[in-house]
Amino acid sequence: MERLAKINNDESVPVHPDHDPRHPLVIFGDHRFCAGECLDVQRMAGPHMHSQIELNFVLRGRMSYWFDGRELTIDENRLCLFWGMIPHQVTDREEGTQFVCLYVPMSVLLGFPNLSRFRNAVFRGAVIEAMEMRPWESEVFKRWRDELLSGDAELMEIVRSELTARVMRIEREGWRDLREQGDAIASLGKRDADWVIHVEKMLRFIGEGALSEISAEDVGRAAGLHPNYAMTLFRKAVGMTINQAIIRHRLDTAQSLLIATDLPITEVAYESGFGSLSTFYEAFQRRFKEKPVLYRKRLRPSG
Repeated sequence: MERLAKINNDESVPVHPDHDPRHPLVIFGDHRFCAGECLDVQRMAGPHMHSQIELNFVLRGRMSYWFDGRELTIDENRLCLFWGMIPHQVTDREEGTQFVCLYVPMSVLLGFPNLSRFRNAVFRGAVIEAMEMRPWESEVFKRWRDELLSGDAELMEIVRSELTARVMRIEREGWRDLREQGDAIASLGKRDADWVIHVEKMLRFIGEGALSEISAEDVGRAAGLHPNYAMTLFRKAVGMTINQAIIRHRLDTAQSLLIATDLPITEVAYESGFGSLSTFYEAFQRRFKEKPVLYRKRLRPSG
């Protein structure tokens, strides 16, 4: 079967022939509201990453995810969301399982100060499941999908407002972290009107540049900010330092490479943006509590 990739509007297309099959597919979307065209859930060949917040509503059946080293199951009529920059992969599903897959820009979570605990759980790798669901949710999510795919600018703006409100209701009505790692952090106080744009620029710069040599100062400059102010703003908004976010992204990439490719450990380290093997080993073992080679053996899909 021909391996598939996603592009900005989430349409499935054949991988370009120059794509290196040793590497997992890493996607950086266009940061807009958009929807997946396919309703039928399919197993994925390997973990991938993208820039938006992803919402999955299971219309029927059941699906299993590999997410950051864990297997998680989502049942029928359940809604979950997570940050796409955390490596994830559909590993299994019941026959006939269908879902609605929607993509929301990270700026939605950044733009509301009352979402601070929720937002930080997401950026730290939580898989959020909504506790309160309504009988008509499936029809609403299918309508949102259809309207986002329609290309009608007015309808898409309506969906933007309604979907943003649905995310806010998850925080108000209750949620749980399927990885049991949700934690509260400090909320933002008074801020200027541009801080959301600045933080999104920094997150995007990290996502697109962490595999090269970048520093916290580089991230701040990319957002047009003084380094000290950038570091303070980023920590308040995201719940970690800029350097921690860079290391987090490099480790996310490394675990994806370990599982989805046969690259030697040394090459995994350098492909993930680490300047030395010792730095990679130290960071990897601190986070995953085991050596990369053992991690690969334990989590590599069978077959």
